[in-house]
Amino acid sequence: MEAVRDKAVVVTGAGGGIGAALARRFAAEGARVVVNDLDEAKAKQTAEEIGALAVPGDASAVVPAARDALGGAIDIFCANAGVGTGGGPDAPEDDWALAWDVNVMAHVRATRELVPEWLERGSGRFISTVSAAGLLTMVGSAPYSVTKHGAYAFAEWLSATYRHRGIEVHAICPQGVRTDMLAATGAAGDLVLTPGAIEPAAVADALFSAIEEGRFLVLPHPEVAGYYTARAAEPDRWLVGMNHLQQKLEQAEGQGAS
Repeated sequence: MEAVRDKAVVVTGAGGGIGAALARRFAAEGARVVVNDLDEAKAKQTAEEIGALAVPGDASAVVPAARDALGGAIDIFCANAGVGTGGGPDAPEDDWALAWDVNVMAHVRATRELVPEWLERGSGRFISTVSAAGLLTMVGSAPYSVTKHGAYAFAEWLSATYRHRGIEVHAICPQGVRTDMLAATGAAGDLVLTPGAIEPAAVADALFSAIEEGRFLVLPHPEVAGYYTARAAEPDRWLVGMNHLQQKLEQAEGQGAS
């Protein structure tokens, strides 16, 4: 694909799952890829598999080292690293802080570094792995739902603000994807996400279709568009439906406890 061939690409959280699939696809399309992950061994393993460069560490601070590894510039940044903390208002402060830091502020910090140079040269591409939870919500997980809404809102703002100046933005919003994060979601994931879960490679396919077509919103599960429309058109009806899911979750958790 001409839009990515020979481009300098960074993918955070690329030690496995969606991030590894994105890194693999970019490398296959001829991009020069930096694989970032907190887990150094996983970052190096993915990088070795696809002929990329490993720059392990905190996704919030990866831009300077990744830029150096790629020879001085970054063309495409995939803000893919995320955390799936659960609970409601009672979730620990540290869980809320971690969710905000990784799911939202890491994106903000990356763009602080990247947007000035992209504006100067009139081109750049920012890709945010959000989640359908950022468009809808996720039962059983307030920190995840709230911060994914924040990630989506930030990506939307970037696109609205900079698209006329050459910066292209994509928000990837899948439902269930067969990753370690899905495996850790427990009863909520089993109820809502697992039945329609797809492979990480399908997410990469959806992104590349969006890049070709110049689309902001990337929906690996196309049915999410209908849910999003229903949520906007009839919010009370939609909330009743989500509350029914919540009741099913409570029943499932109660059965598990017994």
